[in-house]
Amino acid sequence: MIRVKIPATSANLGPGFDCLGLALQLHNTITVEANRPFNISLGGSYRDGISTDESNLVWRTMCHLWQLIGYPTPSVALTLENHIPPARGLGSSSAAIVGGLVAANLLASSPYSKDELLQVANAIEGHPDNVTPALYGGVTLSIPTSDGILPRVLARSPKLRAVVVIPDLLLKTEKARGILPPHVSRNEAVFNISHAGLLIESFIREEYTFLKEGMRDVLHQNQRAVLIPGLLDTLEAALQAGAYGAALSGSGPTLLALTELELEQNVAHSMLDVFNKHEIHAESYALGIDSEGAKVI
Repeated sequence: MIRVKIPATSANLGPGFDCLGLALQLHNTITVEANRPFNISLGGSYRDGISTDESNLVWRTMCHLWQLIGYPTPSVALTLENHIPPARGLGSSSAAIVGGLVAANLLASSPYSKDELLQVANAIEGHPDNVTPALYGGVTLSIPTSDGILPRVLARSPKLRAVVVIPDLLLKTEKARGILPPHVSRNEAVFNISHAGLLIESFIREEYTFLKEGMRDVLHQNQRAVLIPGLLDTLEAALQAGAYGAALSGSGPTLLALTELELEQNVAHSMLDVFNKHEIHAESYALGIDSEGAKVI
């Protein structure tokens, strides 16, 4: 039997569009039992809408890896414990992809290294900002090169708490990407490049007071605000409550605030209050940063 635990992730972190992300201490678990009739059973908090036939994303990902390495598809039973809310900007699909790859690779006697698994995961997902932290843990930077994605872990265990506020809104990544303009101005590009640099330095040097400025963005958050009522006001409320920085988590609708332990509840309540004023139900989690990434347990 193989069991893999995979963290939720938050991507972009403001200016780091498609390249920055971090892993969170909220996990899905995949259990694989070999030499069993094919079956997929579901557990955990989120089961609705997840297929239990051969169209399941975890299973399709496992089969894809076996096909790449020429490994005959075994008969297995899967148990998927889902605690990461789907379609909320917390990397549920990346967790499925990364978990499926790690499990399938182990079942085939681990022919692929972690870096090689990242390239496969990126090819499936289409962007690395979630799959990299899901695989490596911590705060990560994904650099596209001629040889594939170069992963860098900027901070393994930053002394931060992540407040994630999840409004009761479904927002598919395709819709959130489709609203973005096809071109950006030079000034916008310079703004995000410079702020991403500051954000990276803040994590490396543990100078978290710079996160407020470092997590500012002009390329996607304002544009996506029309899809998430109260987005900008909620981010501002987090800062006013003492958060170091705040941003849209991935393509949303979840919002992320980075803060210290003593302030996490105040930050969460302040953010929830804004959504309440917009008559949107939301829930919150206060989470640590996952330092390990996908892990066989």
